[in-house]
Amino acid sequence: MAPRPAWKGYLKLSLVTCAVELTNVVTHSERVSFRVLNRKTGNTVRRVYVDAGTGKPVPDEDEIKGYEVDDGAFVHIEEAEIDAVRVESSNMMSLDGFIDKSSIQQIYLDTPYYLSPADKVSQDAFAVIRDAMTARKKAGLARIVLYRRERPVVIEPLGEGMVLTTLRYDSTVRQPDSVFNEIKPVKTDKEMIELAEHIIDKKATRFDPSTFDDKYEEALLELIRAKKAGRKAPKARAASKPSNVVNLFEALKESLAADNGDDAKPAKSPKSSRGKPAAKKAAASSRRKSA
Repeated sequence: MAPRPAWKGYLKLSLVTCAVELTNVVTHSERVSFRVLNRKTGNTVRRVYVDAGTGKPVPDEDEIKGYEVDDGAFVHIEEAEIDAVRVESSNMMSLDGFIDKSSIQQIYLDTPYYLSPADKVSQDAFAVIRDAMTARKKAGLARIVLYRRERPVVIEPLGEGMVLTTLRYDSTVRQPDSVFNEIKPVKTDKEMIELAEHIIDKKATRFDPSTFDDKYEEALLELIRAKKAGRKAPKARAASKPSNVVNLFEALKESLAADNGDDAKPAKSPKSSRGKPAAKKAAASSRRKSA
């Protein structure tokens, strides 16, 4: 069964418009999920809103949204009133600008959705917009009201369809300097950088999401299977604590040797030269074995 669209509306490029729909990229259907039970009866429990003053349950028909305008003073807002709030981006995404996708800092990228034509009539216009962006190698900027919030988005071609990614507002993003300004500048050793580069070269691979597996999810399933079979819960595996690196240069050399399949311990670096000749020798050895 086709997934239910998360949004339906229109995509607009100048005077060209087509009906489109958004579909969630991520699915959580396969994740382990738990229900809350009454320990004594084994029955599932449900959440009930209670009046903070009286402590009594509040029937669904008496629930209403409120916005606090003063301490303890609320403006009452009906669901129908919220649904009636409409702006252009409620059902129309206008492509107002085009950029290189790579120019967007990663910290601003939020949630991806598949974007596709909503009906056969819209397929031609959709294809024209998609192929024009492909030809120009550009991504489009627009806005959309999604889950009762207007969000800036970036739209880019993907195969026969497109991908829309919601963007975070600048005011909601903590800037890197606010975190990284405590990191003091460090003068790195050129030879150690070269060793690290060789380790990176040895571990070079290609992105293949099919190789990812959720170890924590597997451990949860192992726990569930054991409990279902009446066995004791598996013993927790103690996480190994890495030792502090006393000599960074030696650690890099040992890492390179391990990646080369070399069982012999690398020679210690001379103190007077901080191990630089040894670094060149280790790097040269790595290049010969790679050839």
